[in-house]
Amino acid sequence: HNLEMKHLPGADPELVLLSHRYEELERIPLSDMTREEINRLVQELGFYRKETPDAPVPEEFQFAPAKPLPTLPPPQAPTTGIKTPLKRDKGEHPDL
Repeated sequence: HNLEMKHLPGADPELVLLSHRYEELERIPLSDMTREEINRLVQELGFYRKETPDAPVPEEFQFAPAKPLPTLPPPQAPTTGIKTPLKRDKGEHPDL
């Protein structure tokens, strides 16, 4: 579940992990691994293996192997009473 294989002729096999926004997170070379080692790797990474291609996926694995986003500490209040506007780069989006 949530794993797609693409055969690229002439390319060394590798596992490419993507974020939910399809940003590349990591590449893991697979050419020196056996099928059993690859199966074990994807299970260790948190992928769910269905019994059959059309079998249902348990709810807790619907978004697996996604990990929850890290929680950020709350913003700290300024130590002075002076309020200064935030400086932003031209390409920066405050909503992201």
